[in-house]
Amino acid sequence: MAEYQTYEHDVLVIGAGGAGLRAAIEASAAGVSVGLVCKSLLGKAHTVMAEGGVAAAMANVDDRDNWRVHFSDTMRGGQYVNNWRMAELHAKEAPDRVRELEAWGAVFDRTKDGRILQRNFGGHKYPRLAHVGDRTGLEMIRTLQDHGIHQGIEVYMEVTVIGLLKDGERVTGAFAYEREHGRFRIFKAKAVILATGGIGRAYKITSNSWEGTGDGHALAYDAGAELIDMEFIQFHPTGMVYPPSVRGILVTEGVRGEGGILKNSEGRRFMFDDIPDNYKDQTADSPEEGWRYTQGDKNARRPPELLTRDHVARCIVREVKAGRGTPNGGVYLDIAWIKEKISNAPEHIKKKLPSMYHQFKQLADLDITEQPMEVGPTTHYIMGGIRVDAETQASTVPGLFAAGECAAGINGANRLGGNSLSDLLVFGKRAGEYAVEFAKEQTQGEINQSQIEEIKRRALEAFERTGSENPFHIQHDLQAMMQDLVGIVRNEDEMQRALVGIKELQERRKKISLTGNIDFNPSWHTALDLHNLLTVSEAITRAAIERKESRGGQYREDYSAKNAEFGKVNFTIKKEAGGNMQIERVPIPEMPAELKQIIEEMG
Repeated sequence: MAEYQTYEHDVLVIGAGGAGLRAAIEASAAGVSVGLVCKSLLGKAHTVMAEGGVAAAMANVDDRDNWRVHFSDTMRGGQYVNNWRMAELHAKEAPDRVRELEAWGAVFDRTKDGRILQRNFGGHKYPRLAHVGDRTGLEMIRTLQDHGIHQGIEVYMEVTVIGLLKDGERVTGAFAYEREHGRFRIFKAKAVILATGGIGRAYKITSNSWEGTGDGHALAYDAGAELIDMEFIQFHPTGMVYPPSVRGILVTEGVRGEGGILKNSEGRRFMFDDIPDNYKDQTADSPEEGWRYTQGDKNARRPPELLTRDHVARCIVREVKAGRGTPNGGVYLDIAWIKEKISNAPEHIKKKLPSMYHQFKQLADLDITEQPMEVGPTTHYIMGGIRVDAETQASTVPGLFAAGECAAGINGANRLGGNSLSDLLVFGKRAGEYAVEFAKEQTQGEINQSQIEEIKRRALEAFERTGSENPFHIQHDLQAMMQDLVGIVRNEDEMQRALVGIKELQERRKKISLTGNIDFNPSWHTALDLHNLLTVSEAITRAAIERKESRGGQYREDYSAKNAEFGKVNFTIKKEAGGNMQIERVPIPEMPAELKQIIEEMG
């Protein structure tokens, strides 16, 4: 073991986005040694792409809001297959986490009387998203980093973990390499927290940056942990569609929250064509006047553009497939129209949506204060991930915890916009807190040399081969296949074809041949990422085949309706002893009567 540089901590956090930073801060505040590993540079986490705001029922704009309404909205958005305890904890604790962030220096937009301003967002009954223009995620990362560096956290940048180390059943560390020179590193820890984000790079069109390759999902799966809800992928309705070089980059829901409307190529506001019956106001004089957010509350009317993301994404796909899309295969998102209602509209838009203004100006040479944007669905978020305990964020493997997007449960079948940022804060804190509690009861476990050598052998074997496969070609083919066969609209035949395709790609991966050495070698990095991408792609596809209904982020044209029986179960995935994927139907625990009553009261 002497040939590898070794680091030792009580708690090791893998991933330095919002969840990882919040977990590391909590653990370090408890007085233990904390290591924080990030795949790229500190500050370049995908959290910065979360632009719209942090969902927390602070009632600063509408005093009718409270945790009960937030809980009910989250459960409704998740189509009631959420982990109800996680949804309850999240709704109750989010306001305190936002105030805590403010105390650490976050500068939020303000109401006229000086409180944190909150905006409307899809699926939320009242204005609930605390925000900083359209740069909320960036402000969150800045604040957490500034606070965290004073906590004595040891940060390891541009280091990628390629395997978790175990002593018996318990996780005792991680094996990694530093990306610049490829040197291997050992991290010993009494507890490990995964906060690695999402899987967007398994798809062709995605808002995720290059880091989103499902690392935490695959690390946990390989270590024996259970994954859950992997069929539920959120395709954000609005990503850029032009120019091709930026296709998929996020266009925040904040544009619609500030009054942006969706139109097809005929200039018609098509979202009025497909409003669910329970959202309609039967007493209204016209469809435009008659859309409201919840039955029985005319004061809570919202435009149809703020229906849940899965619904809006499908409506956009319908328009494009019907030939009513834009020249570049999207629809129009128009915020410039508000000049009809606001005298200083251009200045208002630039103030409320500064990042969007500059993004379109610089990347598409388009002025959003004057012209509509071309947008279309982009792979944005996975509701599925590592199965964790609601209270502690502990996985099903001792010593392994998870938080953020790579953990699962709170969102059910579909995540509401803004819940991701408060999820990071609430469950990042809990993961850090309970990882410390676990670590204090443990001694440093043994590091198994044979495990290390096996992980190293797999990592380097492509340099010894004489095969002809290129890792970039395999990744490209995987992304195209997942986009086409396991995308927004799914059916059995196409997903079965995808399973065959994934198996073929796994065989092709075994024929990758790399030249050069481990220094500055992007091909090697991509070859290592492929294992994770293929693992999560198979999990997504198998779970989507098994759930024979349409619910939230899973829409099947061969089973287009919801099935009450599937509303009572989640699907878990685990690695069998022989290496195959085992999928199991798990009953959802009964919700307590008091929480059921809250949902009934909220309609």
